[in-house]
Amino acid sequence: MAQTVFTMFKDGQEYMQTWPIRKELYPLFPECRVISATKFAIKTMPPLAVLTVASAYSVTGVETLPNAVAMGIFFLSIPVQGLLWLGHRANQWLPPSTLSWYRDIHYKMQQQGCRVANVKPRPKYKELADLLKTAFDDLDKAFTQRWF
Repeated sequence: MAQTVFTMFKDGQEYMQTWPIRKELYPLFPECRVISATKFAIKTMPPLAVLTVASAYSVTGVETLPNAVAMGIFFLSIPVQGLLWLGHRANQWLPPSTLSWYRDIHYKMQQQGCRVANVKPRPKYKELADLLKTAFDDLDKAFTQRWF
């Protein structure tokens, strides 16, 4: 199950788009916090990297340019680290406690008539993300409150 960095990066982007950011999920999963931080870093770190390199060059000239470039590269690596973590997490198997919770939600959604994919014998976090997204999108608030 070895992944390349590029597939992990792509999986992280897809997982970030799929995972529902809901207040009920914040205490249960770190994904909500990582996704929020990664989205913030995607917006702020590239301008901060450019500003760091430009200000160091304009103030001190060429002497500190290697240090400023290193700092800029560090700032640019922060959103990449978040996406790589998300890509790795998306492809991890669910632990036993979360697996039983996944199966319970899947069963209850089928009872309510939701169109969900067949339950997998060993689901991963990306299947949990798909299931939770469907649950929050299709079911009413009263039904989903019983799970959290």
